Amino acid sequence: MRYLDCLSAVRSECAEAAGDRSVYLTFDDGPNPLCTSDVLDVLAEQRVPATFFVIGAYAADQPKLVQRMIAEGHEVANHTMNHPDLSRCKPAEVQFEILAASSAIRTACPQALVRHIRAPYGMWTEQVLASSARAGLAALHWSVDPRDWSRPGVDAIVEMVLASLRSGAIVLLHDGCPPDELGRGTHAGLRDQTLKALSRLIPAIRGRGFAIRSLPQSQRTDTPL
Repeated sequence: MRYLDCLSAVRSECAEAAGDRSVYLTFDDGPNPLCTSDVLDVLAEQRVPATFFVIGAYAADQPKLVQRMIAEGHEVANHTMNHPDLSRCKPAEVQFEILAASSAIRTACPQALVRHIRAPYGMWTEQVLASSARAGLAALHWSVDPRDWSRPGVDAIVEMVLASLRSGAIVLLHDGCPPDELGRGTHAGLRDQTLKALSRLIPAIRGRGFAIRSLPQSQRTDTPL
């Protein structure tokens, strides 16, 4: 399967009943001790659920943040153990990255129900889809990407999300950064713009008549094994 064929097999929106106006917030690349707790504070203040696609190595290092996510009603999902580009990994490496991340999440918080996976960089392949299915994980992409990781500015993040908003939208945001960006000595790992944008986005999304909800039960897609 080509990349586009694989991407088309991955859910990027959550279609619900007619008339439903739900939006879903997701955060990648955490948990990060410098940002995730602040994101959780905003979500708690606004009484909004989210799904955190966590990196397994970070989950192992920050178990209390994973435990807080679960305790406050959020979902914790699989974003691989070390955030590699899975399209460049051998089958055994793909399998390790997926299984090790789920194990790290459950070790950090045994109450975590790991239902979803998101491939780093959105690089879906036939092998990734097959390994995810064998691990009992539903692949989930996104439909709204304001590229907050690139620090385009708070206004730009807010405007890009609102411009792409529609019922069933899955919004991609970040509460951390991949391991290979941590030592670059730049602003790559800072998520202050994301945090400020989030505080504005939640009331703006609600003001447009949308409800921010938890992800519904997975709608499985037939995947070659």
